Amino acid sequence: MRIGELSRDTGVDIQTVRYYEKAGLLLPPTREANGYRAYGPAHLERLAFIRHCRALDMPLADVRRLLEFMARPDADCGDVNRLIDGHLARVRARLASMRALEKQLAALRAQCETNHAVRECGILDELVAAAHGEACACHETDAAPPTDSPKVVGTLQPPRTAARARAARGSNRRPAKR
Repeated sequence: MRIGELSRDTGVDIQTVRYYEKAGLLLPPTREANGYRAYGPAHLERLAFIRHCRALDMPLADVRRLLEFMARPDADCGDVNRLIDGHLARVRARLASMRALEKQLAALRAQCETNHAVRECGILDELVAAAHGEACACHETDAAPPTDSPKVVGTLQPPRTAARARAARGSNRRPAKR
């Protein structure tokens, strides 16, 4: 089969197929007399394997290692397990980070519950306050800001300070200073 067929059958873009060949993940195909690449069932299977690994968000280095493990079918699979355990740990860390981001965005969104003039927008007030080094609703903490954090001065002028904005919205809670 030609590269277009391989691409269609696996759902992998033609340029990506060529990249995998150059990277050594996909074995070089034979060439027909006219110079076209000729792929066989082994290419199809290997490319489908690579695509599935990539769909699981595995980095190419890990995919390469899995392919190397497959080339040694009698070897112990402990290294395969460790590789997947490492990937699973990275995914779990990203999930925890995404949950924290979700909480921050929800806290920020809660600063502007209704539609009104932009000059009264609690979300923008909080973002500008944070840009000025003040505490903000989405980063509540008891810790002081790092001493090397830049102090923003100048172009972002809040319509009012975050404290005044919270008071105007009737929020009696004040985020801890950063």
